[in-house]
Amino acid sequence: MRAALCPWPSSGPGGMVKTFDHLEPARCPREAHAVDLRKDQILVRVNLGERSYDIVVTTGEDAGLGAFAQSLVPGKLAFVVTDEHASAHAHMAERSLTAAGFQSNLAILPPGEAQKSLSTASLVYDRLAKCHADRKTLVVAVGGGVIGDLAGFVAATYARGLPLLIVPTTLLAMVDSSVGGKVGVNHPQAKNLIGAFHQPVGVWTDTATLVTLPDREYRSGLAEVVKYGVILDADFFAYLETQADALLGRQPEVVRQVVARCCRLKADVVERDEREETGLRMILNYGHTFAHAFETVAGYGTWLHGEAVAAGMACASRLAERQGLIPREVTERQLRLLRRFGLPTAPEAWPIADLVLTMRSDKKSLGGRLRFILPRKLGEAILVEDISEAEIRRVLEESVI
Repeated sequence: MRAALCPWPSSGPGGMVKTFDHLEPARCPREAHAVDLRKDQILVRVNLGERSYDIVVTTGEDAGLGAFAQSLVPGKLAFVVTDEHASAHAHMAERSLTAAGFQSNLAILPPGEAQKSLSTASLVYDRLAKCHADRKTLVVAVGGGVIGDLAGFVAATYARGLPLLIVPTTLLAMVDSSVGGKVGVNHPQAKNLIGAFHQPVGVWTDTATLVTLPDREYRSGLAEVVKYGVILDADFFAYLETQADALLGRQPEVVRQVVARCCRLKADVVERDEREETGLRMILNYGHTFAHAFETVAGYGTWLHGEAVAAGMACASRLAERQGLIPREVTERQLRLLRRFGLPTAPEAWPIADLVLTMRSDKKSLGGRLRFILPRKLGEAILVEDISEAEIRRVLEESVI
């Protein structure tokens, strides 16, 4: 077994929320007991007691998935959930699972955010019942964040909980939604309003799947990558600035290191606030209060999630400026990097009243009061409460394309 060295130094204590203690410096991946790694693979261990699991980051290793799955569960029935965009990857996953001794079933759904619904979850329940799934049945989510969230929600709720293996095929899912156990579906009133915490038994991340990912989808994932640098690791942000061309060129070594670093940073937060009980995990929602409003008002699917997050981070940073938390330079560095990645840095001309109304329903709001995660400097973020609606309106008015 091998654990890769981190390619850049830690910047010291990471982000914090309100009066919570600083995070420990982001650590290099830990080794675990059950994974035999190649020299070009990276292991990230998420330490959550009996719910701990491993994230393997590799490139071009289809055959390893089945053996990895075999090490995680005693059962031999696998139920693979995917969509039409990731079906080729799901078929490869099926072959690997079959070679490892699993009996595999496959559900291929239409693509898109609309599939994150209770009605689609019900259809998947029907398929699970038809194949006589039990609590040892391994649900394998092969796809992007929509599939991970939906299949994870199904795994969390069918028969009161099935083991879940996540196989992310988009950059956004690799660095964000595949880590931490948040699963759920959308409601007409708000994104991700119905959900649960259900940790996977493992995550198999093969960055070779990114070769066929459309450019817009790939760039969307880079927004969440930038987020980690802003809220937790200034050195990582600087690394992204120097490696922007390599990332856009999808160079395997750089992509692996970046994906693993993002997973490690998120894992450090999740380990200390798994179920969002202390407030620390809220720092991962930097830019998301604005972003979820953009997605809801524009209509799910109009903007990709990462595009909304990019514009949301830009607005949040401008808000931090107005609050006197950061100088203009911090915002400008974010804008330059986001634009270098081809991402939007401002919302479109959606009705501001509708955006503000949607923000009131955000999970971070408390008693109708708007609360935002804002940067205090690169590598550190705080929770700021009681932001006036008038201030939000001004930021939106000044930011609109």
